[in-house]
Formats: sequence, C-alpha cells, structure tokens
Amino acid sequence: MTSLLIFLKYRSVQWRTEMVLFDFLKETPPARVGLYIIGHPHYWDQFKGLHDRLIDYGDFIEEKMSRWGEVYNFGMVDTEKTAQRAGEWFNEKNVDILFCYSATYAMSGSHIIIPQICKKPVVVLNLQPAEQINYKETITGEWLAHCGACAVPEISNAYQRCGIEFHVVTGLLGLEKTPEISLTDEVTAGHPDAIAAWKEIREWIKAAAVKRTLQFGRMGFLGHTYPGMLDLYSDFTMVTGQTGMHVEVMEMCDLDRLFETVREEEIAAKLEQIKEMFILSEDSPADPLARRPTEKQLNWSARVAVAQQKLVEEFDLDALTYYYRGAGGNKYENLQAGFIVGNSLLTAQGIPCAGEGDMKTALAMKICDTLGIGGSFCEIVVTDFKDQTILLGHDGPFHIGIADRKPVLRGMGLYHGKWGAGVSVEAKVKTGPITNLGITQTKDGRLKMVASQGMATDGEVMQIGNTMTPVQFALTPREFMNKWFSVGPTHHFAMSVGHNASLLGKVAEILDVSFEVISV
Repeated sequence: MTSLLIFLKYRSVQWRTEMVLFDFLKETPPARVGLYIIGHPHYWDQFKGLHDRLIDYGDFIEEKMSRWGEVYNFGMVDTEKTAQRAGEWFNEKNVDILFCYSATYAMSGSHIIIPQICKKPVVVLNLQPAEQINYKETITGEWLAHCGACAVPEISNAYQRCGIEFHVVTGLLGLEKTPEISLTDEVTAGHPDAIAAWKEIREWIKAAAVKRTLQFGRMGFLGHTYPGMLDLYSDFTMVTGQTGMHVEVMEMCDLDRLFETVREEEIAAKLEQIKEMFILSEDSPADPLARRPTEKQLNWSARVAVAQQKLVEEFDLDALTYYYRGAGGNKYENLQAGFIVGNSLLTAQGIPCAGEGDMKTALAMKICDTLGIGGSFCEIVVTDFKDQTILLGHDGPFHIGIADRKPVLRGMGLYHGKWGAGVSVEAKVKTGPITNLGITQTKDGRLKMVASQGMATDGEVMQIGNTMTPVQFALTPREFMNKWFSVGPTHHFAMSVGHNASLLGKVAEILDVSFEVISV
C-alpha cells in the first residue's frame, strides 16, 4: 500500500515530526496523461535526423511526466489521419489530460482533431531545448529543432475559434544531457525557466489526478447535516454532477452493526495505534471541561475507531462526512462521542473526514489530501488583533499528517455546541506557509472554490481540546475577513501546507468550477 511516508516525500513543504506513520487505507489513482508531439511532415526528408531528434525530446518529456502520472505517449502527429488515430487511442486509454508538445512548426489543421475527439483539457507545451542557439553555426535543420514557439500562436487562434479550452506552458525543456546532433548546449535542467515550466506541468498532472480520484471516488454521508447550518447543506446530485463523486448515504445503524462485531484484540491493536500517534494530555490548566482522557474514554474511542475503519472498508469510501443528533443519551449519541479520534486516524490514512455533515468541506479536504498537501478541518476560532493573526481550527477531526508535532488527546466533559462527551484532538499545523481551501455553492447551483494563502505562526493557542493554528495573512485580519466573507464561503474549510493557490487554480480549471483567491 502507499504509505504516509511516501505521501510526505512529495509534499510541497518538507517537514518532520515525531509521529509514527501508518499505511493509507486506499491507493490514490494516478492521472492518465496523454502526450503527443506535433511537427511538419515536409521537414523529415529535408532535414536528416530532425524527426528522431524531436521524438527523443518527447521521450524525455514522457519519462519526466511518469514521475507523477501514467503517461500514454502517442508519438509524432503530423497529418490529419494520424491525428484521428491519436484521438481515438487517447479515448481508449481513458486519459484525463492531453499534453501537446509543440516541438517545431506544425500546421494546426494537422492535429486539431485530437482534442475534438478526445474532449479532455489540453496543455500546449512550448518548451525550447536550449537557452540560446549557436548563432554562428546554426543551420536551418538546427533552428527548426528550437522553433516550437512558432506554432503556438496558430494553435491558440485555431483552438479559440473552434471552442477548445487550452493552456500553455512556456519555458525550457530541462535536459540533463546535450544530444549529439545538437550544435549548442542543451543542458538546462537547473535553469529557472525549466524549473518553473516543470512545476506547472507537475501541477497540471496532479490536478488531473484529483479529477480522476473524485470521478471514481465514493463520499460517505453518515447521519445528517448539523440542523440550521444552512451554508453546509449540499445537493448530492450537484456534487455527483460536478465532480463525478458517488454519494453513499449511510445510517448510524450501519456503524452500530459493525461496532457490535469489534473484537477485544482489535480494540487492543487500535489502542496501540492511538498511543503511538498521540500524546495523552494531563488536565487542562485553564478549562475544567478538558481533562486527561480516562481509560474508559480511550477504550470507547478505540472501539468506535475500529468500527469506523470497518465502515470505510465495507462501503469502499474515499471520504466521509458525518453528524448525528438524537434523543439524549441514546446509543448512537454515545457512538458519535467517540468519532473524533477514529476520524483523525482515518484522515491521516487518506480518508478525510469532515464533521457536522459538511460534505463540501470533506470534498475540499479530499482535494488537498490527493494533492499531498494535507487538508485539515477548520473554521475561524478567534482573532488576535495584537499579533494580527487569526486562529483557525475546530474540535476535530485533524489531519495528523501536517501537525507540527504529535497531537494531544484530551478528555472532554462536554462537546461545545453538541451533545455528548468524549476524547478530542488538540493540535497545531506546522509553522510556515499554508493555504486554506473552501468549497461553497453559489445561488445558481455551482460549486465554487475559494482559497487564501498565509503563514502559520508559532503564536499561543488555547488548551481546550481543539485544533488551533494562528495564521497571518498579507491582509490585516479586518481586511481579510471582510474580503473572505464577501464571497459567501461556508464557515468551514480545509487547511493545507504550502502556498498552493497556483495548484488549486489548476484543479478548479480541470473540474470546471470557478476559483477565487482572497489573500496571496
């Protein structure tokens, strides 16, 4: 299985904790990437070696892309007939995104049919092999290997007039070795314009992986939305229609049935996992409601956590949102009292869980988790106008994978604003750049992604059993909140590590939803 350690390896921000890392419960499917090279067939006989040279450049792109996705490289497309075959071939491979490598001049009519047949997002690669040509010795065939930009305006014009959405990545190819045929230095792997271009390419591939993950994913909805939280209410059909994600509606009796099957040895194993992943708190120095967890509370949370994992496995879930409110003191209420620990563990293992029945934030968390940047359940906690920070967090669950250290478990005599008592997670996101992603629904029934970038600080937080991270934005708290509230967000959002607005913007493009950044 893909492990959390591998997940962290490709994280945009490197960090270390004392945490014990556990395997993901499900693998994230890689994006299926379609790649083709365009050129002009009259050149091949006129300039010896040019065709094979361009194919080699395409192979280099394929190899590099393969680090982030499953690449299907059709090769050279230089005629309409070849383009027709390529479009059908990409459909057969069920690709998520197309990359058109403009290797030299190519007539737009010779390849435009590809995205007309395979109706997937298209990214045109305008990647020059060399930083600078050898002006004194360059001959026509050599120039043609570097003139890919010549075709890009024509592609842009033709695509726009034909109603084909597209994006362009411009920069250097990033070779680590100069081909023997070349008359100039083509080693550009460390050049800023190669690094920037490949960052964009990587982001497009990762964004396409989000689309595939959601399209083939299953969102669990357990119980109901917290009554009266109008911003959280979601149209299940809208979620499926705009993301492809199936919504599996479940009842508390489904969890209760699995709860009754839990064995003592499973509880013991889960307790061991909990004690490795968390620090058990002492009594809070400030809040009488926050106490050291009792053995009874820990055992209950462990048993519920086993049942929660069984629920995820039985219904083959990729994400979960949940909430329950019933008659006081009934069994289901007691089950919910044990949710936070188990759902924090699930979130750390690739199954993000959002409380209060907030499906849109569970979706935001899943997007962040798929991108390898975290995604912890948050809301605005309080503002520190002295430090000019806003504390962001919730009473759980927490994405353990982006904690600054081992999270703390506190026993709660009462869950504020809810029914019941149990164990809660107290944690803080690692100091450094963060990005919040909220997903809301507009009045015309469309999903909308809103993001804000800031810096998590090492400021003080309360010790009351909640997750809390002080964040400083480029705007003052007053300016930030006025702008954030003006776009009609939900009051929950997902916090990720790193400045990810560029990456999340590409996800929005791939999903065809609107996107707005409040603070960068």
